[in-house]
Amino acid sequence: MDDKLKYLLGALFVFLMGAFILGKNRARDDFDASACVGPPFRNVVERNQAMEDGYNINQRYDCIDKASFDEAQRLEQVRSAERVQRAQDRRERAAKPAVSESVQGLALAQARKGFRTEVSSPNSTPLNLPVPPPALFVRSDYRSGDLVLPAYVTPNPHDGQKHAAIIWLTGGDSNSLDEFWTEGAASNDQSASAFRKAGNTMFFPTLRGGNAGGSKEYFFGEVEDVLAAADHLATLPYVDPAQIYLGGHSTGGTLALLVAETSNRFAAVIAFGPVAKVDQYPASIFPGATGRFADQEVRLRSPIHWLHGVDTPTYLIEGAKLPSNASSLRELCGLKLAKVHCIAVPDFDHFSVLGKVTPILAARIAVQNNVDSLLKQIEFE
Repeated sequence: MDDKLKYLLGALFVFLMGAFILGKNRARDDFDASACVGPPFRNVVERNQAMEDGYNINQRYDCIDKASFDEAQRLEQVRSAERVQRAQDRRERAAKPAVSESVQGLALAQARKGFRTEVSSPNSTPLNLPVPPPALFVRSDYRSGDLVLPAYVTPNPHDGQKHAAIIWLTGGDSNSLDEFWTEGAASNDQSASAFRKAGNTMFFPTLRGGNAGGSKEYFFGEVEDVLAAADHLATLPYVDPAQIYLGGHSTGGTLALLVAETSNRFAAVIAFGPVAKVDQYPASIFPGATGRFADQEVRLRSPIHWLHGVDTPTYLIEGAKLPSNASSLRELCGLKLAKVHCIAVPDFDHFSVLGKVTPILAARIAVQNNVDSLLKQIEFE
């Protein structure tokens, strides 16, 4: 580059900078305070910070645009009012009477009073307690009556926040836990890990007759264990006691539904693939009942008889494709109850439906959406 060209380029640069500064000075000379919030920016750092805070820039005066500021303030007032309302809702839910008082109006709770089940058997060969990665789950044992039962919970995130939490009841032998944190293929992932990954606290309890021994009661005393687990979970410093959910799959779904029919303790209950009547299960899951109270033993464990007493937003979800408990879903949902939401998912079965639906629920629970509209059938049509 020859000296003449360098000189011309330098002169052009000086001219452009001068024009820019002159323009700025003129803009500032005729500065209209009504168009801005605060004075013009003094440097690029202030300008960038204003944009990061979500404000628009008034290009003429190089300041925070007044209309943009007013809209941001309006939105913040709306969000603040919503936060206040959510806090009030949480306080009201947390102030509900304890389970022993709040279930008085629930038919199944009334029917269970004073009934001593004879369907019970000791677990002579309990599974060893699993040892999950401590970054995922830590021990958090709870007391149910005279029993102390092992359980696992996601660790405290130490973020100073109280989080929504979900108790998850596994399928199959719901009383016991094996490697519950291990994810499966999309066609059969029973880990429910979507809830944890969305930032919700997860609680996996063992139940009576599970890993710690004792006697199974096959969907009877286990109801009390789940309610006791919820009471324990509510004491953890990083859990919002008004945002405790209950979920389960298959046998865990049936037990979750029985809990919903017994207590309004939970923000919402999510039951994947429950049965309508417990004697639809094989003997390995429910051994049946004999004796004078055999009919009542079955009846107290069969959700179809008590669904009218549900006073908690409850979601019954199943895949429409076999294998599934779709026939039970149709039977349960034929009652058309206000608090019971029924979701049949086309092209998914009893197992693959978990991978389809749990991420949706997990995300909505994490942001504490309206529990009466967590999920709608129309989303899957």
